[in-house]
Amino acid sequence: MNRSLIVDLFVEDRAHEEFLKPLIHRIARDENVIVTVRPRSARGGHGRAIREYEVYQKILEKGLMSDEQPDVIVVAIDGNCATFNKKRDEIIDSTKALFRERLVTACPDPHVERWYLADPESFYQVVGTMPKVEKRKCKRDYYKNILVQAIRSAGHPINLGGIEFAPELTEAMDLYRAGQNHHCLKALIDGLRAKFRQADQA
Repeated sequence: MNRSLIVDLFVEDRAHEEFLKPLIHRIARDENVIVTVRPRSARGGHGRAIREYEVYQKILEKGLMSDEQPDVIVVAIDGNCATFNKKRDEIIDSTKALFRERLVTACPDPHVERWYLADPESFYQVVGTMPKVEKRKCKRDYYKNILVQAIRSAGHPINLGGIEFAPELTEAMDLYRAGQNHHCLKALIDGLRAKFRQADQA
């Protein structure tokens, strides 16, 4: 395939966008495809992301979008202590049948900051300290605080709450190991690989 695949990305906040954009590019490179990632929503939380996603689909369906049609649509919302299956199904239920073949869901359990910490070994290589993370802690801001503490303890200034390390972390991450540590991250990685291979063969 010579052309760039178009990936539209719906997220609920900046921490999602900063992590997912370089991760998508990393997986695309692994699959020998070129992608253009277009963030479509990056503020306002879960509810607004879903609402904007529904409006976006209506515009796309009616052919009113001036941009190229996307090849892949990634929709990311935090699990927020619900099950991975429940959040995935919420996204699928919000997706029109016309676009479900293009959909990849991203549902960090419980929050996206946990994915920043998904591979402690590569985190240590990038940041310089090993994060101490419990297996699964359903507590608001728990993983965000662990991320900040780990960066601070390595002597780095805290500028954006740790999300500024996302490009380096996603580049260094052992994706197999990270996926084994977090099944919801594995589901995203596998979903992206499958869509890129599918599109490349089209």
